[in-house]
Amino acid sequence: MPRVGDFDEGYRASEFVFVIDGTESPGVSKVSGLSEGELDTIEQPDGATGHVYKLAAAKVKFEPLTIERRVDGSREDNRFREWFRQTFQLNALQQGGSSVRKNGMVIKRHFGEDVLRFAFYGAWVKSSKFTDLEAGSTNLLLQTIVLEHEGLERV
Repeated sequence: MPRVGDFDEGYRASEFVFVIDGTESPGVSKVSGLSEGELDTIEQPDGATGHVYKLAAAKVKFEPLTIERRVDGSREDNRFREWFRQTFQLNALQQGGSSVRKNGMVIKRHFGEDVLRFAFYGAWVKSSKFTDLEAGSTNLLLQTIVLEHEGLERV
């Protein structure tokens, strides 16, 4: 982290790359849900004193990752489309569901240098939607993909 005067300059949230199965996805413009996990809390009352003790549960839960990407007709459009198709198989008798899983990474860069890596494991497409189409608009067409996963960690 660069030192500026008497303080360390914080990382900007704008420079990152999204990777799935070792391939970078350059059209991804936003990633949210970078949570390292959450433990449920169990409240155990002590009947004799009226005090309630709080204990950590044994289950770790992770937020889904929400990916926002530009739709531009590139090879990336087909990669995400195929993943969606494998998961949802709309005309098949049996759906792919959560069996179509991929691993990936979000790499945070600072002035081109990798400074943080978040690896996620066993992700599958939970949902996919597109921005509204509106005549006269100058907005880009975006796709929002929600990924459920088995875990996320800083590596």
